[in-house]
Amino acid sequence: MATTTKVDPVKSKAPKVTADLPGANQTSNNVDIKQLLEAGAHFGHKTSRWHPKMAPYIHSKRDGSHIIDLTKTVLALEKALQFLTETAAAGKQVVLVGTKRQAKDIIEKLAEATGMPYVNERWLGGMLTNQKTIGGRIKHLKDLEAKMESGQLAAKYSKLELQRYREEIDQMNFMYGGVKNMVAHPGAVFLVDIVQETNALREARKLGIKTVAMVDTNADPSLVDYPIPANDDAIKTIQLVADYVQQAILDGRSTLRDEPSGSDSMSKAKSAKKADKQTEDSNSKQ
Repeated sequence: MATTTKVDPVKSKAPKVTADLPGANQTSNNVDIKQLLEAGAHFGHKTSRWHPKMAPYIHSKRDGSHIIDLTKTVLALEKALQFLTETAAAGKQVVLVGTKRQAKDIIEKLAEATGMPYVNERWLGGMLTNQKTIGGRIKHLKDLEAKMESGQLAAKYSKLELQRYREEIDQMNFMYGGVKNMVAHPGAVFLVDIVQETNALREARKLGIKTVAMVDTNADPSLVDYPIPANDDAIKTIQLVADYVQQAILDGRSTLRDEPSGSDSMSKAKSAKKADKQTEDSNSKQ
């Protein structure tokens, strides 16, 4: 009786954690493979939880878990960083998303350093696809904050009612604080874990917004425009990738020092386009 052999697309030989990983001593541009190795970026999930489309990014197996090929991570990360730099240089926003426990503080600090919108609590449905509703809530929040700061609410309401308004402001800032200044159509979305951030990824894809994401061995990299194969559970790895992302965005924004930013550049572009159209109409009449 003939027997069939099951072919495993991933090698089963277990490499050592140090120099035996391919290219462990290589440094490519600004991405250092040694730093990725030290941060544990190569550790994947259990082999039973893997996604078949991650096979090209997996180097081997060890102790029942997959080991990510860091040479592939370096190449993918460099490509993603180049895109983020170009996006920031074009004056576009990059929405930073990371709601898992390991990523919350890192994402908030990254947003503060880059001036980009972020979500590190819960992704509310429609943050990208339902701007009418979300925008209305954010406008209400900004109005309350302005009235509170000007003393308008204090002059009109009692201390108890004023306290209720403060609580409402705090609650709304918890939900919308990171995206108060987000434009309707940002240039990109950066996600730490696409399994965790399924809704954010789905909305970005629906609107055609480019995505950059850390993708572990249990996720589908084909869903992301710029996947970065890496351990998305280790704080050190998330922090290292966030540092690279921060530098890429700041490099891009540095080219905008003497140029109008985001909404200003878009409004001027629209005005110029309108002026050109008026000129063409007047010429055609003549």
